[in-house]
Amino acid sequence: MELLAPMRLYTLSKRHFVLVFVVFFLCFGLTVFIGIAGPNVIETSVARTDLNNSLKLKPFNLSSPPLSTYNQQLWLTCVVELDQHDVSLKKNVTMTVKVLGVVKDGSTPYVNNQVHNRTRLLSCAQKCSEIIVAHLGYLNYTQYNIFVSFEDLNKLTYTIQNITFTWKTYNPTFSQVEIWFRFVFVVLTFMVTCLFAHSLRKFSMRDWGIEQKWMSILLPLLLLYNDPFFPLSFLVNSWFPGMLDDLFQSLFLCALLLFWLCVYHGIRVQGERKCLTFYLPKFFIVGLLWLASVTLGIWQTVNEVHDPTYQYRVDTGNFQGMKIFFLVVATTYILYLLFLIVRACSELHNMPYVDLRLKFLTALTFVVLVISIVILYLRFGAQVLQDNFVAELSTHYQNSAEFLSFYGLLNFYLYTLAFVYSPSKNALYESQLKDNPAFSMLNDSDDDVIYGSDYEEMPLQNGQAIRAKYKEESDSD
Repeated sequence: MELLAPMRLYTLSKRHFVLVFVVFFLCFGLTVFIGIAGPNVIETSVARTDLNNSLKLKPFNLSSPPLSTYNQQLWLTCVVELDQHDVSLKKNVTMTVKVLGVVKDGSTPYVNNQVHNRTRLLSCAQKCSEIIVAHLGYLNYTQYNIFVSFEDLNKLTYTIQNITFTWKTYNPTFSQVEIWFRFVFVVLTFMVTCLFAHSLRKFSMRDWGIEQKWMSILLPLLLLYNDPFFPLSFLVNSWFPGMLDDLFQSLFLCALLLFWLCVYHGIRVQGERKCLTFYLPKFFIVGLLWLASVTLGIWQTVNEVHDPTYQYRVDTGNFQGMKIFFLVVATTYILYLLFLIVRACSELHNMPYVDLRLKFLTALTFVVLVISIVILYLRFGAQVLQDNFVAELSTHYQNSAEFLSFYGLLNFYLYTLAFVYSPSKNALYESQLKDNPAFSMLNDSDDDVIYGSDYEEMPLQNGQAIRAKYKEESDSD
């Protein structure tokens, strides 16, 4: 007889399910409170420049504050202040930027002779919106000098009162907090992965349920999502560690999207799942999402390496096409997932054990998605779909809570699934029980949960009650 791998999910009572959700919310709440007490993510330094008519056309010479690798990135933004506050104005302004990197001893500046000319939209309604002048994705120097000049400001019909330039970098204290929390999540994920693999060691891989097979893939990807190589970004002055982190995050998130599609479809389709009809459509949809996200990240990074003033608005046509493509594929994914969820719930709601798997996964995933949407809205607001949103994403962190909440949410979500999908302590005993004809739909598949035929009339209850009644009936015989 084949040994099958039952899930701990089947042995949990209602009280245990409540306890699982309570522990999940407690762990998530703990990370949020730690984040609230943590430092601000972005550190700002304002450089005010007084204007008069003679200085308008001259370049502004701006020196950044002293920088270290813990500052990670550098932004320079500016806000134009008009003498009238109730002005509604939209005008394209030509901006010339030259970036100078000061060497460590401060003796001779490294001059990049290339001058960057960019057109930015000056938009004013009561007050003018912020303009990103330059963004450096990694820091090669301890200080930068940036020369900025505007060619069209003197053509405005309104008088310019001042231009406020602001330096933005990551707070070094937050960088240290980020290193430690990523390290903690890496260690926890490694421990959970080892424990999950250890619990399945007595069962052949072909006898694992589809959820258990996917957890064996997601947990190592979660380890990469937490990025054990993250400290390299503080040791190597290169764009590579940052791009590697983006690649790991996109890979894990797309694998999670693929997991939802495969589980909600696979739990309904028993037996052999053909690659062409079962996996290929799902890989195609999720693969397009992954390709779009990676392309956007590489596109931004490569262009910023050659041009710190680059933004997506410079290439509006291609970016708008990419954004529309991403939204169309994302909408297709959501509709397909909803279709699979509705069909699975409608066809399997009368099957106790399968119905339990559907209810638990749907409930926990729904909670995670709602919290994620709230976090994203609080973090980015209505600016998520702006043309230059990618260059501005990191500047919208207000405190450590927004960072820790999202990382903690996904980690604890996977830990919870690993707990309920791992075999219980008595799984080997339960797997040796006889086939139950009432659950014949589950037989001969990797989703089998075989229970003895002596309790085919028995309602769902915890595993201890099942074994107790089984032993009583055996003694009476």
